[in-house]
Amino acid sequence: MSPELTALTLAALLQALQFALFAIPANRELGPGYTMSARDRDPSRPLSDKAARLQRALNNHFEGLILFTIACVAITLADKSNALTAACAFTYLGARTLYVPAYYYGLNPWRSLIWAVGFLATLLMLLAAIL
Repeated sequence: MSPELTALTLAALLQALQFALFAIPANRELGPGYTMSARDRDPSRPLSDKAARLQRALNNHFEGLILFTIACVAITLADKSNALTAACAFTYLGARTLYVPAYYYGLNPWRSLIWAVGFLATLLMLLAAIL
């Protein structure tokens, strides 16, 4: 497996971990009556600040994972994997790993800077795929 696909697989596992990190407190706070329902209405009480941050971090990774997946697949299919693209892939993974606690603890501006590192790494991979 290419380093980029390895990083992508690890990023998917990180996504699964993020889901659990969010789902456990959300289920405790909102109760099974709401979380197992069709959610046709808003919950009767809001999530705590920390659980809401975990939800936003999870959703943000879903968004980032789309471009990162495209970059990894494009690099792999174009046979353009090299030291730079591998470093970018693992930089993305590292940034996404750091992003979760940075968001959870409200570390500003670090959260945004960490996000920017991951986004830049993805953009460099996309550019490497087409050049």
